[in-house]
Amino acid sequence: MISVDNVTVAWGGFTLLDKVNFHISSSDKVGLVGKNGAGKTTLMKLIMGTQSPTSGHIDRPPAVTIGYLPQIMEHHKGLSVMDETMTVFSETSGLQTEIDALAAELAGRTDYESEEYAAIIERLSDLNDRLDVSHSVPPEVQARKTLKGLGFKDDELDRMTDTFSQGWNMRIELAKILLRQPDLLMLDEPTNHLDIESIEWLEDYLKARRGGLLLVSHDRKFLDNVTNRTVEIMLGHIHDYKVPYTKYLELRAERLSQQTAAYENQQRMIQKTEEFIQAFRYKPTKSNQVQSRIKALEKLERVQIDETDKVRLTVKFPPAPRSGDVVYKATGLVAGYPQKTVFRNADIEIKRGEKVALVGRNGEGKTTLMRIIAGELEPLGGESRLGYNVDLGYYAQNQEDILDKNETVFSTLDRIAVGDIRTRLRDILAQFLFRGEDIDKRVAVLSGGERARLGMARLMLQNHNLLALDEPTNHMDIKSKDILKQALSSYDGTLIVVSHDRDFLDGLVDKLYEFRDGRVIEHLGSVSDFLARRKLENLSELERNAPAAKVEKPAANALREEMKEKNRQDRKKKNRISYLECEIEKLESRMAGIEKVLSAPGPQDDIMELTREYLECKRDLDAKTDEWGSLIE
Repeated sequence: MISVDNVTVAWGGFTLLDKVNFHISSSDKVGLVGKNGAGKTTLMKLIMGTQSPTSGHIDRPPAVTIGYLPQIMEHHKGLSVMDETMTVFSETSGLQTEIDALAAELAGRTDYESEEYAAIIERLSDLNDRLDVSHSVPPEVQARKTLKGLGFKDDELDRMTDTFSQGWNMRIELAKILLRQPDLLMLDEPTNHLDIESIEWLEDYLKARRGGLLLVSHDRKFLDNVTNRTVEIMLGHIHDYKVPYTKYLELRAERLSQQTAAYENQQRMIQKTEEFIQAFRYKPTKSNQVQSRIKALEKLERVQIDETDKVRLTVKFPPAPRSGDVVYKATGLVAGYPQKTVFRNADIEIKRGEKVALVGRNGEGKTTLMRIIAGELEPLGGESRLGYNVDLGYYAQNQEDILDKNETVFSTLDRIAVGDIRTRLRDILAQFLFRGEDIDKRVAVLSGGERARLGMARLMLQNHNLLALDEPTNHMDIKSKDILKQALSSYDGTLIVVSHDRDFLDGLVDKLYEFRDGRVIEHLGSVSDFLARRKLENLSELERNAPAAKVEKPAANALREEMKEKNRQDRKKKNRISYLECEIEKLESRMAGIEKVLSAPGPQDDIMELTREYLECKRDLDAKTDEWGSLIE
């Protein structure tokens, strides 16, 4: 479907991507991973065609449709949420136009056995399927279902888009992209503005969806649940693994271990060979052997170990002074703004040493409560107070507004540091990956991830015993999030955190406050416990609404769609079995050939290389055999 061929992106002597090659097929659901600044967003822009490579080529067939959700995008104004979303259905007429054009082309062709003819048939079938789906359910029903899945309530669908935040407008654009049903979905950090339940809905949608997917996300669980392939960008190069994220980490560690072992073995062999050459170089009786080994060394293909980026975030919060037993208490709290009350009658108590998460859909009051705790906002009613000897460190979500864009990285900390800590500012910045010339960068040119790290570094300048963190992991890469989570787990103070990242919260917090429908509800236990309970509640609500759901899709249409999908799956399964049987035969043949050579190796045979290739074939054979066995059961 999409091919990236030998693509290089470079400027000012710096190479971001170096001769990158990979292919995305219609069945691939690819997680694109790498540290902040590795080139993930750039690669998406190259595929979309909004940026050009320095060299190389992107093969993007004209018939392939792409739906692209960037991190930052323009939002349309002047319509209601529903009306703006419905604009996407005006584009379905283009499907019929393409179907008619392909049908006309087929009528004039006689090369029935050619690959081109088969490709047109496949494209025509796919377009007809998409048109059937788009017509089988009324457009308004599709739009309403998608918007509600992404977190909108019924009474919000008639509100103007101008009245929603940037995050909510991003959800509208995401809904439009999903409703277009493109051949390839490219989503750049789609979960940054979604709450936990909306993430779960999107997760289920993407798992069930047909078509290709290229996904950038810093949510490990989201990647594991949605993708079947992981492409890592590291130091300008691509490492491609046909597995989800967690399994990719295991395979990468195994691969590096094998490379290291092979490298060390080869180095020992080279050393012994060089010692032989040095010892017998000037002995006439050994001259033939010496020359033979010199030539062997010259021809030797040296084992290379993949370059890895070992620069890691290192965070350790300073010891927290002791506070009173009750760190924060709210009684009958009413919060919001003059034009809107967000929640009422909230009773909240957080004790020393607790690690608490605030969860719920956006707009229900999580950030409002954080601002009240931080003293930035007065409550509309009730009581809110910090406990005895509490020293609050507050990390706000909008770091781009809080940090002075005219300051440098170093001066941002130097301006507020006092005492001996000023002598350690460079060390603190180095822990947050600001090294060398990086500390002289102006805040205005920093990426979202760099601003997040700089904001977190500010918190370490004082010994706070209460940390209030509002979406601290937005824009942080997975490694940085893992290390921040470890640091917070060992932090001996009290933690209040707003986050929609399940993997980050799971194992970190032991209590949650859920913000829902103007109420604040306490949940004891982990995030997994909370999600399990909410899933049950959702199922009950679904059962209560079951009669309405039947109206949305007539039984006959549902049965027809079910049969069509079953036939498609059967064809797909049969093709996959045939492919696996062919690949298994090739692998077994290659392994037999290697075994024959290893049983009687010649002087030119590289036993180490053959052994490594044999093990790789064996691992690939086992995986394909397991998959083949599961398909024929």
